[in-house]
Amino acid sequence: MLHSSIVAIKDRMNSGRREVETQPLGPRSIVLSILLGSHPPQMPVGRLLEFTSLFGLADGAVRTALSRMVAAGELENSDGRYRLTGRLLERQAQQDVGRGVSTEPWDGTWWFAIITVDRRTVAERREFRARVEGARFGELRPDTWIRPANIDVPRDLGEVVLTRGPLLNGNGPDLVTQLWDLRNLEQRAIDLGDGLLACRDGLVELEPAQALPDAFAAMAATQRYLRTEPQLPVEFALGTAGHDLRASYDAMVRLFESSLAEFFGRAERTSQGVSTAER
Repeated sequence: MLHSSIVAIKDRMNSGRREVETQPLGPRSIVLSILLGSHPPQMPVGRLLEFTSLFGLADGAVRTALSRMVAAGELENSDGRYRLTGRLLERQAQQDVGRGVSTEPWDGTWWFAIITVDRRTVAERREFRARVEGARFGELRPDTWIRPANIDVPRDLGEVVLTRGPLLNGNGPDLVTQLWDLRNLEQRAIDLGDGLLACRDGLVELEPAQALPDAFAAMAATQRYLRTEPQLPVEFALGTAGHDLRASYDAMVRLFESSLAEFFGRAERTSQGVSTAER
């Protein structure tokens, strides 16, 4: 699931487990993250307010953020139900792809994406970078992006020439290390996996209202990593940390969704009880 938070793993002696420190999340990040992890990516405003209350956010602040996101074209509001729109739907698709693993053997070919326009605005450059990194390309030079063709890639990346073929010269392993910091990617996957493990214990042992915020932040950081992690062929991978992280994340999603359903169920029963008492 999820989007846009930072999880730092700190070693502490606490029953032999690692604790997770999370950076506070704002209303926009929380709303986007929960919707990016929902299929379909929509939720009634009441549910959004219930969930954001776990982070100590006032309803007014969240409603203001929702209005601004609608004005910015990030959300649509239909009868009090908010839904992702525009490029955020593409981001969700990238996240979903990031959870999978290519099982096809690599045939040794590469994808090449070469920009064909001479001048672009800063906004256009940022938008293209987000799309091409989401497609798991690496930047060889400012206008040339490549990757091993062990996975499929979108055909609508923008004004680019997109082609596929073998390297006629050059060293594949050296090229991969030029495109990506493999050791950093491997260590990051290990750290994120440790964070998920700590939060998984919380979802099992604690009440939903206590466990959900930390689990949400850990999953958001993991999903952000998986959205652009290059999914390299086994010929280039340093280890299995990325594969292990995907398996841990999938297990975490099931626990999180179960705990979230319990939280929403309790909130609904409480609301119904208050309404009955008022009558």
